[in-house]
Amino acid sequence: MAPPDALSGGTGNDGFGSGTVDSAGQWTGRRFTVRQENRLKAGRYTVSELMPDGSEGEVVACAEVKRFSLKEKITFHTGLSGTRVLFTIEERGLRGAGDGYDVWDAEGNLVGGFEEKDVASLVRSTWVLDQPGFPAAVGRERNRFVAVLRRAWDFLPLDLPFLWPYHFDFETGGKQVLKVDRKWGLRDRYVVDILTPGPDPRLAVAQAVALDTFQDR
Repeated sequence: MAPPDALSGGTGNDGFGSGTVDSAGQWTGRRFTVRQENRLKAGRYTVSELMPDGSEGEVVACAEVKRFSLKEKITFHTGLSGTRVLFTIEERGLRGAGDGYDVWDAEGNLVGGFEEKDVASLVRSTWVLDQPGFPAAVGRERNRFVAVLRRAWDFLPLDLPFLWPYHFDFETGGKQVLKVDRKWGLRDRYVVDILTPGPDPRLAVAQAVALDTFQDR
């Protein structure tokens, strides 16, 4: 995990709200909402900073995934119509580097990565989040009952999505560093809370996207 002083997201005139990027161009927000929307030709992820009063600020990042295309690589840009790349989520297998996913910044530097642990996820979805310079954080589904119910739902002869919200807590050495809460609704919406100075916001947001798109169970 990169040190806090290396958190980089762009400059104040690249489509970010003034509360998200400081004068040095660092992405300073610690709470975000990630939305997934299905459109006719593509799915869209939008990221907004969550304000202290609970309202959503302007969209600070956006990515589109075309329907029927491979999802091994998702690139986020500034704002809704920005052209500047913020970060990219890429399956490690594309570079022959093994399982899981890595997050790269606009210059091609590694921000961090994550991997779902298949055996542990048979009962309760479990991820390991890695960022250079920091201990790994292990994330698990918060509610064991919901975890089992989600798996049982997959075996039912129903063509309906599982709408009950599920949440993940990421811990390092027994200390919570990050949480991702899925909210009620027909559209997927997640609230990302970065609870310690360490995690890079781009990596935290990318992990939330992975819980929506890449999760096997």
